[in-house]
Amino acid sequence: MKKNLLLVTAGFAALVAAAPAFGADLAVRHMYTKAPPAPIAAVYDWTGFYIGVNGGWGSSHNSWDFVGPAGLVSEGSHDATGGTVGGQIGYRWQMGQVVFGVEGQGNWADFSGSNVSTSFPADVNRSKVDAFGLITGQIGYAWNNVLLYAKGGAAVTGNHFSVLSTATGAELASANDTRWGGTIGAGLEVGFAPNWSVGVEYDHLFMQDGNLTFVPVVGTPATDRIRQDVDMVTARINYRFGGPAVSRY
Repeated sequence: MKKNLLLVTAGFAALVAAAPAFGADLAVRHMYTKAPPAPIAAVYDWTGFYIGVNGGWGSSHNSWDFVGPAGLVSEGSHDATGGTVGGQIGYRWQMGQVVFGVEGQGNWADFSGSNVSTSFPADVNRSKVDAFGLITGQIGYAWNNVLLYAKGGAAVTGNHFSVLSTATGAELASANDTRWGGTIGAGLEVGFAPNWSVGVEYDHLFMQDGNLTFVPVVGTPATDRIRQDVDMVTARINYRFGGPAVSRY
């Protein structure tokens, strides 16, 4: 009996002595357990060539002045409004969160409007923008897949101007015109897939004044100076050629 008691006492003492070492080993194992990897933050990359389509609404403000022997005689102004649809192609490159780009855009348009001439009440002056093109540079700031940008450059419009009879509506004289000017604008674009983005854009076109000579079917040719600017809002969708979103790490 005494021998068994001594064996139990010795075994208990050994267990007590080993307990701190076992606990320390558990602490060390717990301390150096590898943490799970952090999630990878995806970054949308705006760099690359892109092509797309756009459509929207525009308004061209046109002011007519008759060029007479005594100088310019005002004939009034009107807004030519309507729809537009077209396409764009460009290239962007991203440096950090700053995005630079160049773009060419060409659109068919149907902006039309008229007013009765304030100097010649028998005539109606009518303006129509048939098409326009933009060649612009861009600079923007990206928040991952959201891009806010400003743009500016050159603009060209194709126009048809006509003089109609107030009484009958018949066309008395007409002239076609292609004029160059400048443009500024801004847009917001959102990438909704690795290579696709949608956006909305506003553009203002400052066009050159132009003297046009109208040759009537019957009568003497007359010259008008026509001033023009254009405002447009379009929705856009682009496809970018290149790889998908890349990871930050």
